[in-house]
Order: sequence, then structure tokens, then C-alpha cells
Amino acid sequence: MEQVFAPWRIEWVERDPEEKNVEGCPFCVLPERDEDRESRIVARSEHSFVILNNYPYSPGHVMVIPRQHTGEWGTLSDAELLDHARLKIATIDALDAALGPDGINAGENLGGDAAGGSIDDHVHTHLVPRWSGDTNFMPVIGETQVIVEALEDTYDRLHEAFAGLPTATATSEDADPERAVRLDLDG
Repeated sequence: MEQVFAPWRIEWVERDPEEKNVEGCPFCVLPERDEDRESRIVARSEHSFVILNNYPYSPGHVMVIPRQHTGEWGTLSDAELLDHARLKIATIDALDAALGPDGINAGENLGGDAAGGSIDDHVHTHLVPRWSGDTNFMPVIGETQVIVEALEDTYDRLHEAFAGLPTATATSEDADPERAVRLDLDG
């Protein structure tokens, strides 16, 4: 039998599913910390941010999240909605530049527990890079998912790609790898 080594998954395996985050909503807490890299926040705009998914479906699986804590898209202002949409476009550009996927799935879990999301009171969009043939016997028959790249390496690749976008406020040479890349999406 083959073995798949994925030590970062132990946090998920050993978690207490009954325990709630005592700090509050992680999508509100993480962007307030002064540790973008540790929090895996790779890019920020005025009203939204991009974070790597801790338990990705594939390398580069990110979430684009509005800063405002809400479970309803309709409560966001026009400026927040436009910013979120523009950051999704910038994120797709960064994923293309960093990883060269054959396609990208975009999804939102709407409607609470029934929709399958683990955080249903803070809206967000998942962007999942896909490659031709990336679904094989492992997830289908072996019920095992293989992630081929460590989150830290994906962070580095995406950080560099975001810093290379024309909307980045610092060039890729000037961007601090410990801080999320700031994007100016207005106009």
C-alpha cells in the first residue's frame, strides 16, 4: 500500500468538531492579526482579502472574503460587492500566473449547514484551481485526497503572482513576503 505524507492535516484530524472558535469568526480575527503569512492572507484590497484554504481541495485553493462580517451577500454595499468581484478577477489572474491551471472552480456555500460550509455566517467565495485529469482513483476509489504542494510553497507562488499584478501597490521586488500584497482595485 502506498502512503501519502501530509503532516499539516493533523490539525484537522485532531480538532474537536464540537469546539467553536473562542476568538470569534476566523474571517474577522485573522485579517486583524499582524501576521499575514502565518494567517495565510496573500492579498488585500480595500474591502476584501484573499486567504489560502487550510484544507485545500487542490493546490492554490483560496477564498476571497469581504471584510464585513455578514452571512448575507445582500447586506454588503455596492462598493464592497464591486471590490469583492474585482478581487476575484485579480485572484484568478494570480492563480493563472502562479500555477497555470487548466480551469478554476468558483463556489459559495449559501444557506447554512445544509449547503455544506463550515463557516456559514461570513460570506466568501472559494476559487479552486483545476487541471485536466486531476481527479483520479485516489479520491474516487481510495477516498484519499493528495495535495502535491505545501501551503507555504503555494503562498510564496501566489504572493509573487499578486505582487506582479498591475494593481499591486508594491512591485514584486519590493513586496514584503511576510505581508499580504496590497491591491488598489479602484478604477
